[in-house]
This record gives sequence, structure tokens and C-alpha cells, in this order.
Amino acid sequence: MRYDDRRMAGRLLAERLEELRGRDVVVLGLPRGGMPVAAEVARRLGAPLDVLVVRKLGVPRQPEWGFGAIGEHGIRVLNPDVIDEAGLDPTGQEAVEAAERAELERRVRSYRQERDAVPLAGRTAVVVDDGLATGATAEAACRVVRGRGAARIVLAVPVGAAHSVARLRQVADDVVCPQPHWSLGSVGAWYRDFTQVEDAEVTALLAQGGPSPSPSPAGSSSDDEVLIPAAGARVGARLVVPDGAPEVVAFAHGSGSGRHSPRNRYVATALNRAGLATLLLDLLTDDEAHDRHNVFDILLLARRLHGASMWLRRETGLPVAYFGASTGAAAALEAAAISDSEIRSIVSRGGRPDLATPAALTRLRAPTLLIVGSRDTQVLSLNRLAGDRMHCEHRIAVVPGATHLFEEPGTLTTVAELARDWFTAHLGHPTSRTPRRSA
Repeated sequence: MRYDDRRMAGRLLAERLEELRGRDVVVLGLPRGGMPVAAEVARRLGAPLDVLVVRKLGVPRQPEWGFGAIGEHGIRVLNPDVIDEAGLDPTGQEAVEAAERAELERRVRSYRQERDAVPLAGRTAVVVDDGLATGATAEAACRVVRGRGAARIVLAVPVGAAHSVARLRQVADDVVCPQPHWSLGSVGAWYRDFTQVEDAEVTALLAQGGPSPSPSPAGSSSDDEVLIPAAGARVGARLVVPDGAPEVVAFAHGSGSGRHSPRNRYVATALNRAGLATLLLDLLTDDEAHDRHNVFDILLLARRLHGASMWLRRETGLPVAYFGASTGAAAALEAAAISDSEIRSIVSRGGRPDLATPAALTRLRAPTLLIVGSRDTQVLSLNRLAGDRMHCEHRIAVVPGATHLFEEPGTLTTVAELARDWFTAHLGHPTSRTPRRSA
């Protein structure tokens, strides 16, 4: 999954740290790129924000190749393998460290502007950066925090090299990384916007203690965790309604995942930015989710989704559309085929529409977009077969280079853009109109 920017990465990362809300936590951002991420985490956790200044020690003439890092209070971390490969002698190392130490001290003075560092003794320190490559800088940061008396250290990054994540579990008490990759490439490749963060932004974020929520194009919005009665159960859900939203999109998750699915949250955030309301909900209770039979009980999932849709219309007064993933896509198609559903439109991501009954596919009237990865060949074939049974307006959109989970850089962003455009193009769709097909 590719993040839109550091703010979005911070919001999604904060969801993985939710258990820390209300505890004695300090969030520490690594400048400069880690600060916007950390600021979002601090705001979501209701925790104080501070800066943790460390500097990479780069090989001369190849500064991006780090042979170590330094931090405040004289902390130094070296990578002997890089030093040997680069042929660095002690004199060369010392010259680099002297220059970086001077820059470190300048930044500390500039960022804090005579403010004292937030005390860490006996507290949980959450160390945040925008990504983890070699891990030298993050290791230095954790050692600085340990030296300042933190009782627990949590290293949190949106994306990182899997081998670095594994190694740093020996340094931090916990490492939270939603996207560890064995072949990371550059950290910036996992962001659509990786614009350099300037010193002034770091200083401003520290002065605020974290950013105010970024206004969406639709203005302010409500964001609530709710319990919804649906088909014999009360299921948890997250409802976000931007001011003036013309429609609400209910998400049907697949393979037993629920409202905390990072991929669906990513798409939901993109829809919110376009002014659409979203409902991320659990179609199964915690007890039910442990039984794999329930995960593939498409009719049960469809009844839950239909019940949630009825609740949505009563509570918001808005028309409803569906976004389904994997088995959740089949549930969305089944629920939309129910006679009183009045669903405006449907988008499927890597869905299994073949698991819906043939009768439901034939009765379906809501315009339907089926998004499939080009490398997900079996599911692509199943989508084409299901499409042949549909008499409604529908289209298959193939995302180049994507596999089933759309983990490749840029592919999930493409999904979000396709979904946004489909939903907004069909806002005024009257469900009783004569259906048509499109290739």
C-alpha cells in the first residue's frame, strides 16, 4: 500500500497504537520527515509531542549510505559491515561525526527554541519516523530514549525493511510497522507525496503539540464509533460523515477482517476527502469471526450488511452505496439484490462475486465496478464469469501489476481513485432505471 502523504501515514499508524490511548505516553518524532507522522500519532493518542534529534553518519561521497548514527547525550551507533565495505578509516569516521554532531546541536537549539525536552523517566516513549531502511537512525533514537529513563520504548513506522524491523525488536520493547517489506527499495517510494519537510514545519508542529485536523474539501466532519443492530447481532462500526455528504459508502470486509482493515481504511479516507461519508463495520462479532465457516457464509454477511444499510438510512438520511473486498464483495452484491435495498452503486476490490448466487447477480440493478489486479489471474477470471451474469451497468477495471491484496506501490491508490470516481459519477443513480451493460 502506498500512502498519500506523511499525515495519512500517521493517521493509519495511530490506529495500530490505539491501545496506548489514555496511558502515560510521550510521542517523539525523528526530524525531519518523522515529525508530521508523529504529530498525527500524538494528536490521535492525546499524548504530548516532542522531537528526538538524531543524525545519520553517511559514507563520504555517498551520504545516503549510512555507516551509523548519533543522538543527543553523546549516543553513537555504528554499522561495522558498512564501515568495512566502504573502507572507512577512523579519521574519516571522526570527520563525518564531528560535522553531524555540530548539525545535531544546531537543530536541537532551533527546534526546541529554549523549551525543555518532555520528561521521559518512567513513561512509555513512542519513537516515530516516516520509514525504516537500515535502522541505524532508529536504533540511535531508541538508545537515546533508554538513556533518558523511559520505562517502555515503542518504535513505530508506517513502512520498513523487514530485516531492520526484526533487528530493532532487540533494541525497542515493541516495533509497530504496518508494512514490513523484504524488498523495501527507498522509503519515499511508498508515498505519493514525499516532499522534504523543512525546519520551520518541525518547529511549528512542536509549538502546536501536534497539527489540527486537515480540513477536507467538504469541510468538517463527524467521526464516531457506533454499535449497529444487524441480523441478530450488534456489530461495531466507524461512521465518518463530512458536512454536506451526498452519500454514505458502507464497507463489507472480506476473509474475516473488520473495520480496522488498513486497506479499507485507506480507501475510506480517500472517499472522505472527496466529501463522501463512510461506514466501516464488522460483519461478524468477535466470537463469530473465530469460526471460519462464518467467514464464507455469504448470506449471513449479506443480511448483516443489509441491516446496517437500513440503520444507515434512518440515522443519516443519506442514500447508501457499497464497497466490498474479497468475500465481502459477494455479500455486497447479495445485499444489493434484496428488493428494498435501494443501493446506489457498488465497487468491488479483489472481490469474489462468483460466491454470490446466480439469482442475485441477475437481479442486481446497482451500477457495479469490479476492480482486480492484473496479476491476480484466477480472481480476474472469476470476476469476468460473474460479470457475464450481470444485467446491470458494470465494468471490470484491471490494475496493472497488482496482486490480490494490492500491496504493490501505487496500486491501492489506484483502487481508491477508481472507487471515488465511480461513486461520485453515480450519485444520482435511480435504482429503478432500466439497466444497461458496459464493457
